Amino acid sequence: MHTRSAADLSNWTPDSWRERPALQQPVYPDPAALDRVLSELRQLPPLVTSWEIIGLREQLAAASAGTRFVLQGGDCAERLVDCNSSRIANMLKVLLQMSLVLVVGAKRPVIRIGRFAGQYAKPRSAAEETRNGVRLPSYRGDIINRPEFTLEARTPDPQLLLRGYERAALTLNFIRALVKGGFADLHHPEYFDLDWVQHSPLADDYHRMAETIGESLRFMENVLGVRAGETDRIDFFTAHEALHLGYESAQTRRVPRRPGWFNLTTHFPWAGQRTNQPEGAHIEYLRGIENPVGVKVGPGVTREQVARWIDILDPRRMPGRLTLIHRFGAARIGQELPPLVEAAQAEGAQLLWICDPMHGNTLTTASGVKTRSFEDIYSEVEQSFEIHRSMGHKLGGVHIELTGENVTECIGGARGPVEADLARAYESEVDPRLNYEQSLELAFLIARKMQTESRV
Repeated sequence: MHTRSAADLSNWTPDSWRERPALQQPVYPDPAALDRVLSELRQLPPLVTSWEIIGLREQLAAASAGTRFVLQGGDCAERLVDCNSSRIANMLKVLLQMSLVLVVGAKRPVIRIGRFAGQYAKPRSAAEETRNGVRLPSYRGDIINRPEFTLEARTPDPQLLLRGYERAALTLNFIRALVKGGFADLHHPEYFDLDWVQHSPLADDYHRMAETIGESLRFMENVLGVRAGETDRIDFFTAHEALHLGYESAQTRRVPRRPGWFNLTTHFPWAGQRTNQPEGAHIEYLRGIENPVGVKVGPGVTREQVARWIDILDPRRMPGRLTLIHRFGAARIGQELPPLVEAAQAEGAQLLWICDPMHGNTLTTASGVKTRSFEDIYSEVEQSFEIHRSMGHKLGGVHIELTGENVTECIGGARGPVEADLARAYESEVDPRLNYEQSLELAFLIARKMQTESRV
């Protein structure tokens, strides 16, 4: 496997991003207080380890070659108040169940990456928000400020960086304990709540696939002599948008017996659609770390930008290093995605391509509620499979905003809410998420699509 030479990073430091335009960064009223918090963060233990990061990079290389599939899912923006055992366990459960369904469809291992333990910051379209003639800073996520519309709540508070770090550590600790303790043992059919299937025209397909999952897991037990989940191997990874660059760089450090710098807040950081400028601060930061990194790409991205991302972030064309997460919307992906794939192929890069079918399909109801249509979400995923197959390779994964709770934020699905139901259990402060049933239904549909693809 190729490795990047030291010469590539001769002018990089964890803080060299400060010399570039840095978008979406909060303005703190007391910079000295921020510096004190960042100094404290530099001394705290890492949240993840370098060998986990290298392990994920190797698995992502396999996904880019089509021998693994990525399920990346979780909250649009984590809330500090939601760091409790029930919500964490429910999120882990839905990701585990979705991954088992996808294993059956993909006929290859699934890499589970959670949007949790750090997804506390969110970019915003405007720096300020106005209500009833009052203008205040926009809510940027619980690691920066608070959602209540008051000056005190909306003023960026550096202490929240420490609260976010602590909640991320607690979340990771509980997830690791659950996985090691056998929570991942999901080969019993009663673990799958399929009541919603009776409302779907694909009911028979769903039931057959659920039976196949049980048969597959029993087969694995017989061959390997272990029950699913009885392993000490941690096969869950974390990801979040590397938005708050002060927080990210404070936990970026060298480790013993490995070259280079590692972001030890997460296994897989990415740059979002609003911060992915090739010459900007976020790409400058990501280019210097050894983690696998991602870039969100959406409408208006050019071939030239793709070439620049590859040259900056993956100069050695190292499989597993760079992932492009595309988010165009069901109506635009057919026109927008193929030229970018062609550009990457022309650069000789073996990228991993992941479909984010959420962000390009956001809509606002007549009453002003932000939502997404389940049908649009699946349409974009389905088109992604077709486009990548037609261009000679496989879609490498999906990136879903979801929750294990019974929220009503996205419309549609077999038993999903209609527009009038959204107010019943709408919790998100930022973007709408698929609930448990919608998430599992989407996994079944994707698995069914992959089974079809494998027969073509």
